[in-house]
Amino acid sequence: MAKEIPDLVAEPRAGTGKGAARQARRAGKVPGIVYGDNKEPVAIQFDFNKLLTKLRAGRFMATLFNLKVEGQDDVRVICRGVQRDVVKDLPIHIDFMRLRRTSKVNLFIPVVFENEDNCPGLRKGGTIVHVRNEVELIVTAGDIPEQIVVDLAGLEVGDSIHINDVKLPEGAKPTIDRNFVIANIAAPSALRSDEAEAEGEEAEEAAEG
Repeated sequence: MAKEIPDLVAEPRAGTGKGAARQARRAGKVPGIVYGDNKEPVAIQFDFNKLLTKLRAGRFMATLFNLKVEGQDDVRVICRGVQRDVVKDLPIHIDFMRLRRTSKVNLFIPVVFENEDNCPGLRKGGTIVHVRNEVELIVTAGDIPEQIVVDLAGLEVGDSIHINDVKLPEGAKPTIDRNFVIANIAAPSALRSDEAEAEGEEAEEAAEG
């Protein structure tokens, strides 16, 4: 299932250059620019408070947006730069790049787990240790997956799930080449304590011997 692309609403901005940008900021706006896809750059601006909320929500630079500007066609964009005030650390300018549906983009995709009821390790009291709650993938802008699904069926205590164990959406691949761990099935805490205690006793006996 393709991931729903969130809307990002902007306003057209009259004029370019430092003077126009300062005027936008005085009006409570954050000036910006949209470029790329062999088209002319377009000057835009955002409501300061709404943009700040989105920035603070996280993953702004790694999110594909559907940019909506009154009087213009919607366009898929990704943020390519946020200039901030050096003292207040607040946004003062923002850059976006247009993307075609066939463009490749790096995005963080959330990980979900299924078949927990069919996981022997969990039935024995084990727990899932989430090493990565999301994975950065190279995906096609027109077909972004909603999530990465990890199948836990048949996994025992001590088993690890690596990225190569997961069936990725068509056309998607990790940005990291190595076969990294996504999650582990850890032993129950009581069992871990018993094992640690036994190892400690063995060490003491070895020292005394």
